[in-house]
Amino acid sequence: MKIARRIGASPRQRGSVAGQNCPDVFELTDGNFAVIGTDETEALDRELPPDAGRADYERIVVISRETLIRAKVDIPDF
Repeated sequence: MKIARRIGASPRQRGSVAGQNCPDVFELTDGNFAVIGTDETEALDRELPPDAGRADYERIVVISRETLIRAKVDIPDF
């Protein structure tokens, strides 16, 4: 598994001066997606709806609304 491409605008294009610590979305060569964001598992785990579950190895990651909206144009329909 490798990163195939960035999805959406880069952190610098979204206004990050250093571009070092901003959320990002990537498409992987296997078709999955990887997200760089803030780990908010501890704060949000108890907020999950009853039909949502999280394995011990999974994290709840928060990215900015702008990051996801700007990535939308690059996310394939299928």
